Amino acid sequence: MRLGVHVGHWEGEPHDVAALAREAESCGLDSVWVSETWGSDAVALCAWIAAHTSTVGIGAGVLQMPARTPATAAMAAITLDHLSGGRFRLGLGVSGPQVVEGWHGVPFGKPLTRTREYVEVVRAVLRREAPLEHDGEVYPLPLPGGSGKSLKTNVVPLRADVPIYLAAMGPRNVALAFDVADGWMPLFFSPEHVDAFELRAWPEAFDVAPMVPVALGDDIAECRDRLRPMIATYVGAYGPKGGNYYHDLVGRFGFGAQADAVQAAYLGGRPAEAIAAVPDALVDAVSLVGPAERVRDGLAAWRDAGVTTLLARAREPVTIRTLAAAAEGAL
Repeated sequence: MRLGVHVGHWEGEPHDVAALAREAESCGLDSVWVSETWGSDAVALCAWIAAHTSTVGIGAGVLQMPARTPATAAMAAITLDHLSGGRFRLGLGVSGPQVVEGWHGVPFGKPLTRTREYVEVVRAVLRREAPLEHDGEVYPLPLPGGSGKSLKTNVVPLRADVPIYLAAMGPRNVALAFDVADGWMPLFFSPEHVDAFELRAWPEAFDVAPMVPVALGDDIAECRDRLRPMIATYVGAYGPKGGNYYHDLVGRFGFGAQADAVQAAYLGGRPAEAIAAVPDALVDAVSLVGPAERVRDGLAAWRDAGVTTLLARAREPVTIRTLAAAAEGAL
């Protein structure tokens, strides 16, 4: 199992993603990943990291598909792969209806169809075998009835096989990732509850790369409390009642009643109550918390569950260094 780091996106005050990437590189970690929501842009952050590193892998984890046409995502992948000397990895996700329709002004409908077609178009651009054409429902190219023409990218990709990862939560989305992508990036993966994803066998080269919250320290209770607000926000606020992937997922883990309580409190305008409703067992199931020795022992469970790259969510250099040291000999 490889160890990477996910430094997230800017929320409020920017954090120095390049410094964190250099720290990960100096520690010999596999890769550094960034994300985006409705603020900072992941493509720009990847370019900044590429300019300040030389060997570590660089991942966009994830680009929101409704925010860009698939051709635009392919252009970004071509450019970043050239700038980084072949270190780029393209993570994609459909996001959720609140962001897609409220921020980007794009209909959310048919996420599975959108995802399959999106990856098909990106791969066609990267292969550069012929002018781009795609007979799709969501992405028909060229646009029927218009004056557009089939084009071939005028920059030769450094690699035709830039790795593509999908952020997927539900069983059908995960199955699609196995079918069309090179890797899968779940959030709130749990080694104890792998059956909740209804996984099937995947190709040997397929990369299972969960994003794993990390809080290191001698006081386990304090470490859990650091992660509880983030878990509560995803489970309680990232989608309306009946339309929140994270709420549904932890429900499949066996925390249905607790997830309902978190969501009810958050949607009711009581975030402190929502945070308090996140149980210790849920924090432990989806995170790495506590002293370095406890984390080192816990890494084996993720490896044994089939994880091939563990992406630790961390924004402090000391956490990256401590985690890298704890992982020595454990992976």
